[in-house]
Amino acid sequence: QVMLVESGGGLVQAGGSLRLSCAASGLRFRDYAMGWFRQAPGKEREFVATINQNGGSSTYEDSVMGRFTISRDNLKNTVYLQLNSLKREDTAVYYCAGRLPSRSSLAHEYPYWGQGTQVTVSS
Repeated sequence: QVMLVESGGGLVQAGGSLRLSCAASGLRFRDYAMGWFRQAPGKEREFVATINQNGGSSTYEDSVMGRFTISRDNLKNTVYLQLNSLKREDTAVYYCAGRLPSRSSLAHEYPYWGQGTQVTVSS
């Protein structure tokens, strides 16, 4: 059974930072491209970032580029999302997702999802 478990969300002031983690089990993690998505109240789920299997390539949504960093540790079966210079519009539930064989920015192409972690940015 594949499980993805996010952690690290919380309440932070604008300009602050958070580090999200997503621990994977039930799959051969090093084979999977991983992605982060987010969903704000009343909005559709949107792409944030994705990383390839060895961590050498990543892609970001334009609004987070230069502020967020995706990384992974294949020995710990964990993917991370470092969130810096947070803005109120970053408030959302953040989800990690996994897929084969390559990176994608399309949510429907990911078969495996975590339950999400809430990030709330206050002004």
